[in-house]
Amino acid sequence: MVDSQYYLPNDIGISALDCSEAFRLLSPQEKMYAHYLSRASWYGGLVVLLQTSPESANIFVLLQRIFRKQTPAQLEQVATAAGLSSEEYQAFLVYAAGLYANMGNYKSFGDTKFIPNLPKDKLKALVWASQAFQEQPAEMEALWDSCSCLLYSLENRQKQLGLGDKGITTYFSGNCCLEDAELAQKFLDSKKLSAYNTRLFKKEDGGKACYEVRLASAVQKDCAVDGECESCCGSFSFEDKEFTVKRGDYSRVMEKVCYYLEKAQAYAANENQRKMLEEYTRSFTLGSIDAHKEGSRYWIKDKGPIVESYIGFIESYRDPFGSRGEFEGFVAVVNKAMSERFAKLVSSAEVLLPELPWPQEFEKDTFLKPDFTSLDVLTFAGSGIPAGINIPNYDDIRQTEGFKNVSLGNVLAVAYATQKEKLTFLEEGDKDLFIKWKGPSFEVQVGLHELLGHGSGKLFVQDDMGKFNFDQSKVINPETGEPVSSWYRGSETWDSKFSTIASSYEECRAECVGLYLCLNKQVLSIFGHEGQDADDVVYINWLSMVRAGLLGLEFYTPESKRWRQAHMQARFVILRVLLEAGEGLVGLEEVTGEDGKPDAQITLDRSKIPTVGKNAIHRFLCKLQVFKSTADVEGGRAFYDKYSTVSDTGAHNFLRLRETVLLRKEARKMFVQANTRISGDSVELVEYEGSAAGLIRSFTERFQDDAEQLESGLLELSKQDAPCWC
Repeated sequence: MVDSQYYLPNDIGISALDCSEAFRLLSPQEKMYAHYLSRASWYGGLVVLLQTSPESANIFVLLQRIFRKQTPAQLEQVATAAGLSSEEYQAFLVYAAGLYANMGNYKSFGDTKFIPNLPKDKLKALVWASQAFQEQPAEMEALWDSCSCLLYSLENRQKQLGLGDKGITTYFSGNCCLEDAELAQKFLDSKKLSAYNTRLFKKEDGGKACYEVRLASAVQKDCAVDGECESCCGSFSFEDKEFTVKRGDYSRVMEKVCYYLEKAQAYAANENQRKMLEEYTRSFTLGSIDAHKEGSRYWIKDKGPIVESYIGFIESYRDPFGSRGEFEGFVAVVNKAMSERFAKLVSSAEVLLPELPWPQEFEKDTFLKPDFTSLDVLTFAGSGIPAGINIPNYDDIRQTEGFKNVSLGNVLAVAYATQKEKLTFLEEGDKDLFIKWKGPSFEVQVGLHELLGHGSGKLFVQDDMGKFNFDQSKVINPETGEPVSSWYRGSETWDSKFSTIASSYEECRAECVGLYLCLNKQVLSIFGHEGQDADDVVYINWLSMVRAGLLGLEFYTPESKRWRQAHMQARFVILRVLLEAGEGLVGLEEVTGEDGKPDAQITLDRSKIPTVGKNAIHRFLCKLQVFKSTADVEGGRAFYDKYSTVSDTGAHNFLRLRETVLLRKEARKMFVQANTRISGDSVELVEYEGSAAGLIRSFTERFQDDAEQLESGLLELSKQDAPCWC
């Protein structure tokens, strides 16, 4: 038997994301705007297939061809005749749904591979019996041959995403290692080029390494084109190596994104939206991150829109080096009642920020009041759907011009609904309270995490002209008592400097801000919690974090000693900090479950949260911010790595606890999203049931207009790079 962590269970939770009421209330113009932005997002989301693994795009096309000809219900009879049991057919549907939901065959949360939970010969029999195969046997057999080995392979390197011998990535060619990534980052910094929309390919020429940096763009010309004063493309010598910067990565897909963004412009509500879409289109046409930054500036200025959206190469969690962005695009509708609470939190930000445990000089000179809205998601294309977002991720814009926060209300509503019997590692007496307050407490945590976590803290910078954004002679490092002695220079950014730990470290900082500030009565009151209810919200928020720290062990790989998920590493680090605080604040013991198998139990002394707990987070959070502000990579990395270490020595055997966590884990839920389609001169919302079949149908109907052309384009993009992964 293969380890169950590489399968998706047949009873995995699959929920429909409901946005029908929010969509119904939109005007005809807003519906058209939402429709075209959704189309741009869904097409752009296909890029993730090519960013995830060499085989993902081919598996996607194989599934699309099967399900375009026969719905899951029609295919069931074929499966039975081909010798599949009902459980095996369900396993196939769950696998297909998983591939669509994650936009690839690696989990978006945790980065482990998943394979079909049925024998390979049974899956092959089903493919051969399908109508798609009957109609095009040669093409379908070639498609099967191109991906079937990797579809099932669980060789060590293929079990998880990673760089070099640590795992699989398509952000880098297969012959790249960490040193290549570091050299490429230095080269990009020297050219003032962002890595966000790039991939790196290494070739040997006469024994000398040559690197190709590829920009995602619709245009494939490497000379200057309309809308650009000079091209960033060309060949350059850097540290005795040859670098070539080229355009045209994912060109066929980027063309479709630009087409639909241009369509959306006609329905924009204001000038900021129009200019934002123009700049995004320029960015995806030319491969320019500067244009995307310009679009993001207009996006920040577009305050309180009814239809909110963002699109591009955004989060860098899945780049093993931590600086390339995965494509995502979302379209959502404002939930006015919940947004009022977040607006109150924004208004209180200037009172709350001074409460954070670092000196005033380590905070931004002025707090740029962002939009903070609760949204009901209509479309979220990419590898997975988060509960909240703080964007843009460009630090220079966030520090001086602003940002937006969004909480995704309809995601929160279904993602964290828990059944009592599935609640692991808690005392019986805590379970009812946990179920009652998990949603409300998480809402508070998301609000604080996004607004005052990611939105706080200053980076000390010396620009290219030598000018400092802080007073060197006066700013004292609170950890050393000495003047600040390090900072960011020129084009260095948080991501480029802290690279592989940047995402998790920043998530940890934001989570700690949430824990720290949720103790504030004013914050709890904003969210409608007073008295005993407020105390319960605090208790469950802290208990959730401690439990999440234990659950996080699922996302650690002992063989490579690597974490595969930034948020879960962050939560494990916080668990370690709270355990280290001692004084009986947190208890974690290994026990035997009622089923006779290993189990664990977490306890949290709620009376000690405002004292022992708060003091521990105060000290830890101050250190995190000081290392971040001062660009002290060495100190920050050593500090963070110490708490990230998973060992079998010390007070707790975390490696053994990891086995218990895997034994009792619950699979992460998947979401079924609606489609929009134009009918006459209006836009209709097409909804699907919350099941594997519903999720599959939503994807086969999503790309109906140009299915064959799109599929052949994806196969071509996949094929042209196939030699690079060997």
